[in-house]
Amino acid sequence: MLAYPQFNPVIFSIGPLHLRWYGMMYVFGIVSGWLLGRYRASKPWNKFTPKLMDDFITWAILGVVLGGRLGYCLFYNTSFYFANPMKIFAVWEGGMSFHGGCLGVLFAIWLFGRANNMSFPEVGDFISPLVPPGLFFGRIGNFINAELWGRYTDLPWAMPFPGAGGLPRHPSQLYEAALEGLALFIIVWWYSAKPRPKGCVGALFLLGYGVFRFLVEFAREPDAQLGFVALNWMSMGQILCVPMIVFGAGYIWWAYRSSSAAGR
Repeated sequence: MLAYPQFNPVIFSIGPLHLRWYGMMYVFGIVSGWLLGRYRASKPWNKFTPKLMDDFITWAILGVVLGGRLGYCLFYNTSFYFANPMKIFAVWEGGMSFHGGCLGVLFAIWLFGRANNMSFPEVGDFISPLVPPGLFFGRIGNFINAELWGRYTDLPWAMPFPGAGGLPRHPSQLYEAALEGLALFIIVWWYSAKPRPKGCVGALFLLGYGVFRFLVEFAREPDAQLGFVALNWMSMGQILCVPMIVFGAGYIWWAYRSSSAAGR
């Protein structure tokens, strides 16, 4: 068993203001996506330009924050927020959902495409490879905060997280950082380096994230207020990943089949 590093979640304080590592991880994720996007936009094979990337980052931030917060309130703690609607705005108390943030960004992609005469698949294919680094930093933020820890295990790298009953647990945040962040970035970035049927890069991102998150959920402790929500073993995270997996795989199959038929 490994000892959990005792991180101070606050980097520094100035009076009542606190700069926290978790907030900085959002900044790192947004900046990394923006820089990678400007790099991709400098290539001649897409409609995006560095200026368009600068414009889109504002839309993306709104999609992530608003979608992530509303998604958490609706998917993970509905009854509490219906009873306490003003708490929806208390983002400093924690509570963000990737699936909600994903829906928020998808809506931002649709609006941005309409405003700039670009199709939804075109914008989605460009943006998808930029997302995994943000997921990596977000999961590192969860680890520093000692939240969203894993289930009990006797594996040698298990850790007793603060507030988790002193039991050795999977460092599931690090599993997610490695799979949803690093591995997914390598896969989607490599796949997007060559021409693909329209929409397939975005579909691969949805498929890859859905598969990785579904698998890691077997090592992650279900949310205390929900527990298992289906079949006595499926968590809410897994339920929300199923449509991502089905749509991602189905769309790729359809796109390549249609492309092949068109080629004949």
